[in-house]
Amino acid sequence: MNTTSQVVGFYARVSSVQQMQAHTIDSQISALEEQIKADGSMTNPEHRFIDNGFTGSTIIRPALERLRDVVALGGIDILYVLSPDRLARKYAYQVLLLEEFAGVIIKFILNPPGETAEEHLLQQVQGIISEYERAKILERNRRGKIHKAKQGSANALSGAPYGYRYITKQYDGQARYQIHFEQAIVVKNIFSWIGVERISIGEVVKRLNAQEVKTKTGKSYWDRSVIWGMLRNPAYKGKAAFGKTKLGEKKNPVRPQKRSSEYPKKQNSVYRTKPEEWIEIPVPALVSEEIFDAVQEQLEENRKLARLRKRGARYLLQGLTVCGHCQYAYYGKPVSSTQVKKGKPYVYYRCIGTDAYRFGGEKICDNRQIRLEVLEDAVWDQVIQVLKNPERIKREYNRRLDEYEKESRQVGNAKELEKQKKKEEKRKKKQA
Repeated sequence: MNTTSQVVGFYARVSSVQQMQAHTIDSQISALEEQIKADGSMTNPEHRFIDNGFTGSTIIRPALERLRDVVALGGIDILYVLSPDRLARKYAYQVLLLEEFAGVIIKFILNPPGETAEEHLLQQVQGIISEYERAKILERNRRGKIHKAKQGSANALSGAPYGYRYITKQYDGQARYQIHFEQAIVVKNIFSWIGVERISIGEVVKRLNAQEVKTKTGKSYWDRSVIWGMLRNPAYKGKAAFGKTKLGEKKNPVRPQKRSSEYPKKQNSVYRTKPEEWIEIPVPALVSEEIFDAVQEQLEENRKLARLRKRGARYLLQGLTVCGHCQYAYYGKPVSSTQVKKGKPYVYYRCIGTDAYRFGGEKICDNRQIRLEVLEDAVWDQVIQVLKNPERIKREYNRRLDEYEKESRQVGNAKELEKQKKKEEKRKKKQA
């Protein structure tokens, strides 16, 4: 069938970061393009909607949002999708989107929806069973890991920190940590430098970089946060911990994360649990408990001293302004002490991406730094203009309120569909 006179588009999605990094979406796009070509059609780049690394458990996704806007304006006649679960994982969301796309011919390459009432009912039942089975599998996996951890089995641990190799149970029937001797020496040095020599984490980073020691992932430079995490890991004293973190309600960030989308890819945030809730698993120790405890005391002392120093956001816009090129935050950077002595106490806002030392010796941004008073005056002028124009504030408030209500209606519609499905199932059971 020749559909060259009609506007054709496609939607593709993969959910996990691993799939995104493995470029598995390429095969999906290729299958869609081949089917479109086989049908005698073609699609323009602006009608290719791709969500790479976004979960299907939510319908708030950047490409899907653009697709819905285009469909609402009548900009697409035919839409190709690999399968219904690419639109949404939950059946209720699939029904919601299909109803919203009622004026569009939707072609699924795999597992197209049924045409008859019986086929629709079968798909509803299959969708509910699939969601139920997935929830049960996740719960069984969670309980299984907890049981293995309480037995002291490393099977509950999916990987090993720097200084160890993780030997899977397929090797000899029992998962375990195996000491990586070259890395173990580095670990012992780090603990000795902090616990005995009492040097700072920054000095540790300098020593490791000077010695050209590779990180666990093969990088040639070390971050302070990596060192801090190693020093807090009880596995190095022979007691690996299971359950150190848990998923919880999504946190609202102060500003967008660097290189991030407006739409969050994950619907939860990770929270650290209390040490008394951890389950200890015995592993080979790399340092003694005495040196580990000494390091914890030093870290606590450093934390107390840090409170006395002038740290944090000392400048008005520090951390609140974001580079338009690399999406890293700007921070306040005063000139050197020699310039201050010359009577030039200037402060500049500088992009983190221009600091080469943070990225292994190569900066990732070329944006120039800007004088503190210039940027702050410009921002303050904008604030004054907004305050002088309350209608502008009202319009922005109403816009955000409309977005919130739109999202709430979408969630409400999905819940209403779930209720209707349950009522229909109860009615059919009574009739049977």
